[in-house]
Amino acid sequence: MAIEYGKASARPSWRLRLEHTLFDRLVYSKMRDAMGGSLRFAITGGASLGERLGSFYAGIGLTVMEGYGLTETTASGTFNRAQNPRIGSVGQPMPGTAVRIDEDGEISLKGPHVMAGYHHNAAATAAAIDADGWFRTGDLGSLDVDGFLRITGRKKEIIVTAGGKNVAPAVLEDRMQAHNLIGPTMVVGEGQPFIAALITLDPDALEAWAAAHHKPGSVAQLHDDADLRAEIQEAVDDANAAVSKAESIRSWRLLDSSFTEESGHLTPTQKLKREVVARDFQEEIAAIYH
Repeated sequence: MAIEYGKASARPSWRLRLEHTLFDRLVYSKMRDAMGGSLRFAITGGASLGERLGSFYAGIGLTVMEGYGLTETTASGTFNRAQNPRIGSVGQPMPGTAVRIDEDGEISLKGPHVMAGYHHNAAATAAAIDADGWFRTGDLGSLDVDGFLRITGRKKEIIVTAGGKNVAPAVLEDRMQAHNLIGPTMVVGEGQPFIAALITLDPDALEAWAAAHHKPGSVAQLHDDADLRAEIQEAVDDANAAVSKAESIRSWRLLDSSFTEESGHLTPTQKLKREVVARDFQEEIAAIYH
């Protein structure tokens, strides 16, 4: 309900307003109390918040302002202002910042806050900053007509299929992981005829789901459960709705294990170590395509 209200907060229907008022008294007010009671705004960056979570926070009465920047840009280059945040974006350029999208989709930033270069490394500096002072971020994105920037992935993570289609995995992965059951997930398909995914489940969410459905609680026990697989397929379908048919996930494998920092598959900031996952699960990936 909070997500629906957050998405329609500008013009919610009378039914939605009524339901929101009831939920606000019974649930959302208690959530705000748990965050201190008077918290109205929060700032986030470093990893994508996602439209689903952003809409949820807006729906419970908390404005989360998402920004974007790198060490090389001395913190934020774009930011969502409190008076007009756009959920799903990382905001508009900060004062003095110029943003452009290059022909290959890479985001470039320019301004007085951009570094002069890497210390004693002229080659790396020349690779990162062009002659006009534009810093190549390595991230992919798009700008809308109002100048709000959206991040769609990392340039080095682009998957090129056998048909020559360039696919940004983060778009699909973020959408899938917005589902409460889905844990860290990796999209694959480099040099292959179609896109696929290795999917893990959130252990706590799975335990609650299994109890609610009166089923055994481990992934191994539920691996072929029709109800669970239908839930996972819903998450896959939702992710596919954000991309073209050529970029969509055609097949997926549910893994009995999880990607964690302890297993060596996630960094301390919870980013996928893609090469490690591809190596450790090469048999599962091969099975998808053979």
